Amino acid sequence: MNPTLSSPPWTCPFCALLCDRFGVDAGETLKPTGTTCPRATRALEQFGSVPSQATSFVNGQPAAADAALDTAARWLRESRQPLFGGMATDVAGARSLYRLANACGAIIDHAHGRALMHGLTALQDRGAFTTTLAEIRTRADLIICIGSTAPSSRHPEFFARCGIGDSTSLQREIVFVGGEIDPALTGTASDGVSTRAIPLQGDLYDTIAALNASLTARPPRDTHPELAGLVRRMLDARYTAIVWTPADLPGEHATLLVEGIDRLLKTLNRTTRAGGLALGGDDGGAAVNQTLAWLSGLPLRTGVHPDGLAHEPHRYDTARLLADHAVDSLLWVASFTADLPPPETALPVIVLGHPGLAAACMDRSGPTVFIPVSTPGIGSAGHLFRADGGVVLPLAPVYADTLPTVASVATSLAHRLAEAIA
Repeated sequence: MNPTLSSPPWTCPFCALLCDRFGVDAGETLKPTGTTCPRATRALEQFGSVPSQATSFVNGQPAAADAALDTAARWLRESRQPLFGGMATDVAGARSLYRLANACGAIIDHAHGRALMHGLTALQDRGAFTTTLAEIRTRADLIICIGSTAPSSRHPEFFARCGIGDSTSLQREIVFVGGEIDPALTGTASDGVSTRAIPLQGDLYDTIAALNASLTARPPRDTHPELAGLVRRMLDARYTAIVWTPADLPGEHATLLVEGIDRLLKTLNRTTRAGGLALGGDDGGAAVNQTLAWLSGLPLRTGVHPDGLAHEPHRYDTARLLADHAVDSLLWVASFTADLPPPETALPVIVLGHPGLAAACMDRSGPTVFIPVSTPGIGSAGHLFRADGGVVLPLAPVYADTLPTVASVATSLAHRLAEAIA
């Protein structure tokens, strides 16, 4: 039977913008309708027009679903310190995985945890003024994009979501600090949009420091004219939105950059309106972080230990934990696409993943359980938080999948652990 495909509105789960203005059509593979977004196109190409019939594997050999679950539960039960990594899932999946983490004492990190921690640590230390896509669309007459990478490289629909190109769009100026003018803005001058690029003065750290210094009561006299002009423009703007992509910020100390941006926004808000937007939280990162905060009071990179919770934003980095041999098993969750394979490790690895990860998991030399799971927004319903943090959107399935959800698999594993204890 042919599946019933989704027509607009359908919420795309493949980046943190969660665009809900286009639909899905089927050929040999799924494809988006009403958009040319390359990210959505690439992701949908990984799904056939009918539900997958993928099989579980244990150490490279096909296995019945119950056998794979039994093996995975045994590995978690025998592990002294499991790590839950990847965590590319939706709200329901995160809730069930947190309960499973309580049952086996796991540490929880996300595949994009390092980038997420930049903003989280700055928020914990200094607070923040944030904005939303709707506020940018309706209020911002000045948009400042900070960093060498164009926003559309990771989030192709960003400027469209901000109202750029709409016939009713505001008169706006978009300034790129440290990068070239985004190619996605080609042809927007007729829509009341002006663009310019300002080179860095030193590196990005120096440039943000110079902008902050220029907003003090006694600004330095040697500020570069272009930076000084940008400061005057920010002070004159009705609403300034500062946008950055955490994953593309340079250096090991990018948290300092975010703190510098937050300081800039706080100073501007003394006399005008301004807000910041971090384009991060893809692959369910924003949703998992929010869900863990609800359930535990702590964000990602938290360990659920027998003696209590421990949040260690630096120590509980997945790569660091594996390199330091600080964990002895890995549960890797990657339900959205096949572009998030588990890291190389000799530890026992349990993968709850997109069916396209099966081949990579079969080729692993170490102990591996692979359990294919449904993708929220393709084969099953779900919910995700958007990049701007204040909005959670429902995901409507394209068709009814034959695969279990991450939530149901995690619940089954938790039941097996409970039965073993009883």
